[in-house]
Order: sequence, then C-alpha cells, then structure tokens
Amino acid sequence: MAKKANTGLIRLESIEELNASNVWGMDAWLIASLWEKEKGTENFASQEEKLLNVLRIAFEVVHYNPEDERENEVYGNDSGWTQLSSVVNSKNKIAIRARVISKIGDLNAQNVKTISAATLLDLISRNFGSGWDALPSNLKEIIESAFDISTSQLPTSRLHLPGGSLDRKVKAGYDVLEIPKGTWTEAIFARKKESGDESAYQADSGYDDDRLIVDDDEDFVNDNGADDTFYSSFADETREEDDEELEGLDIKNGEDLDRD
Repeated sequence: MAKKANTGLIRLESIEELNASNVWGMDAWLIASLWEKEKGTENFASQEEKLLNVLRIAFEVVHYNPEDERENEVYGNDSGWTQLSSVVNSKNKIAIRARVISKIGDLNAQNVKTISAATLLDLISRNFGSGWDALPSNLKEIIESAFDISTSQLPTSRLHLPGGSLDRKVKAGYDVLEIPKGTWTEAIFARKKESGDESAYQADSGYDDDRLIVDDDEDFVNDNGADDTFYSSFADETREEDDEELEGLDIKNGEDLDRD
C-alpha cells in the first residue's frame, strides 16, 4: 500500500503500485530501489513498458547504452539522472529525471500537491506579472485544491503598515507575492492546505469585478489596479458612513480576519 513519507513524498511498497495519481509525488531514488528489487520477479518484463509510460507523466525517460561513452557521460551515474535496468530493451539502461514545473500552466491536480507555497507564488510571478485574476478559472481550482489563497490590493505606501493584512497573513503562515500595479500593489497570499483538506476555494459571489471592494485595512480597492487618486474625489464622502460597516472585512470572502 502506498504511504506518505514525513517529507510529504509518496512512498510505495511495490513498484507495481505506481500510477498516474501518485507518480508526481515519487522520489526517483525510491523508484530505482523498488525497480531493481523487483525486476527479476515473475511478469515484470511484461509490466516494464506500462510502468515506463506511467513514469513519463512526471519524469523524463531515456533508454541508453552504458557501453557508449557519450551516452554514459550524458545519462550515467554522475549526470543528475537516476538509473534503472531495462529487462526488455537492447539498450539495457534507463535514465529518469523528474520533469521540472517551470510555468504556471504546468500545474495539474496531481503535481500541485507536491510543490510549496513559495514555489507556487514564484510560478505566478513568472506569468507576465498579471496577478491572480488573470489565471484561468480551471487553473485557480487546481491551485485551490492544495492551497488557501486570498488576495488584496492596496496603495503601495500602506501595504506594509504594522498590523495590516499583510502583516497578519504572514504571521498566520502565508507566503506572499507582491505585484506592483502603478501606485498600488496586489498581494497574493498562499498557504499549503493540511493533508486531507482539499476542498476547493469558493469565490465570493457578493462582489463582481467592476465593483469597489474593501481591504481589511479600510482602503478602497479596485480590481483594475488604478491609481488611488481616482478614488480621492469621492472616498472622503463615503468613508465616514461606510467605515463602521466595512471595517475588518477580508477581500477574499468578506469574513473578519480576526477569525484566521
């Protein structure tokens, strides 16, 4: 039966337990260890190509000849690849190397569970600086199956005020990505969900993209990241009557952040 190691990686009792769901959480060294242990068992030869096809989902897989000096230099023991023995291929060595998740579009329902919050935010930062709202809805659902996500937009000068939303989120264990948008900054907060908590994020239907929303620091926020001078002409007129009602709301779901 497959188990999870303390590191968060999947551990298998047998190489035959390898499948499309757990392959993204596998360590190459463990795969090689199980493979070599079981390669001489009955019916392994008939299973080899099936197992390699599963490995190809999350790993680069190459057959090579260890007697070929050039191939051995590229794929051999000191190359950064992990070696397996092929039972059926004339090039009797196999080299595997984990596929790198290099862009946000590489994420799927399986591999998103294997990355950290810091890695996730790094991938989002490489997406042309477009921020959370620019991601496709299906990709957001994938991300939110493994991470708690919330966002906030504030004038850059107010973002790091002591005791503000950023300060509280960081203390609550969230990683943060800051994306400058003129004189405003979008902050994206991400925290890995505990094992077993994979419920998808439900967007708040109480606000639409073109309405003003309020961050928990009582700043008026517009999703288009416009300069805060746009709001100065009317913010003072409305702030006094709205402050009491809106104070402390979280931008994600309208809940009091003190509940975090």
